[in-house]
Amino acid sequence: MTKIALVTGATGLLGRQVIQAFDRAGWRAVGTGFSRAKPPSILKVDLEDQSAIEAALDETKAIQAAHKCDADPDGTRALNIAAARRVAQAARARSILLIYISTDYVFSGKPGEAPYATNATPNPPNLYGQTKLAGEKAVLEECENTGLAVVLRVPVLYGHTETNAESAVNVLVDAVWKAQEKDAQISMDDWSLRYPTNTEDVSRVLIDIARKYSEADEARVAMPKVLHFSAEQKFTKYQMCQTFAEILGLPLEGMVGKSEAPSGSAARPYDTHLSTKALEDLGIETRTMKFEDWWYAVPAMMVSSAQADHVAQEERNEGVQAVELDISLEQSIEHG
Repeated sequence: MTKIALVTGATGLLGRQVIQAFDRAGWRAVGTGFSRAKPPSILKVDLEDQSAIEAALDETKAIQAAHKCDADPDGTRALNIAAARRVAQAARARSILLIYISTDYVFSGKPGEAPYATNATPNPPNLYGQTKLAGEKAVLEECENTGLAVVLRVPVLYGHTETNAESAVNVLVDAVWKAQEKDAQISMDDWSLRYPTNTEDVSRVLIDIARKYSEADEARVAMPKVLHFSAEQKFTKYQMCQTFAEILGLPLEGMVGKSEAPSGSAARPYDTHLSTKALEDLGIETRTMKFEDWWYAVPAMMVSSAQADHVAQEERNEGVQAVELDISLEQSIEHG
């Protein structure tokens, strides 16, 4: 019998890749979204509506990937905590395995603490980490003693995007292009260590987790409730920009690396490297693709957002011209 995966947040950076990966692995993947949902391929489901969640879950197995940024504190709490609890309640009632995607930002990231094991004590430094940790607790509380919930923490992600702004990594390509402008002096963090991880690798691991936990049946009660996955290559944002500049063959004189801790309302940790030992102990492969290799292989992703918009507009214009040409040809034939 074909296994079914319900992927929430399927219109986002990770969700789109997860849908494709489950499809390729032979599952029937059903995606949900809200503001960007496109039925029937992506079901429109409001995660604040319990009945809508229950209807979507009735004939599926679920993977939960909810994310909201610090710019909207009330929305962040609603999506990362309340909605996570609602999904967990509905999943538990139907004996459906739930995988909750969390973040490395549940840890303080103070110098000398990393790498963090799955049993390390969380101490999130900002609202995003605080609400994701609260979401973890809500999910695990609702599914306590059932083995029906597992948390997967991941670091900053990159991969195929619709716009560079979807990823905190991809958007740095825009910064590199911006640095080419006359008299540009862009300040870029050269302090915080990041472990950019590709969405294709995360999707592969999610499939392995879903398969292993689903096949374990009652034995999964004794399996780990929290797992970590991360690439091992470390970069600062400035170092990622240097990599992009090298791939593009561009200078980087218009960008300045800042080696002191950044200031701002959303505190940033120094190093939140995640240990993948718990995954490895389960026999799940934790290899990842090399950061620079992926970017060399996808030159289409190395354009700035402005360049991408320009190309898209040209393609739209060409489409209009093609339609007009077709109409003209039809009229010529009719009058010939």
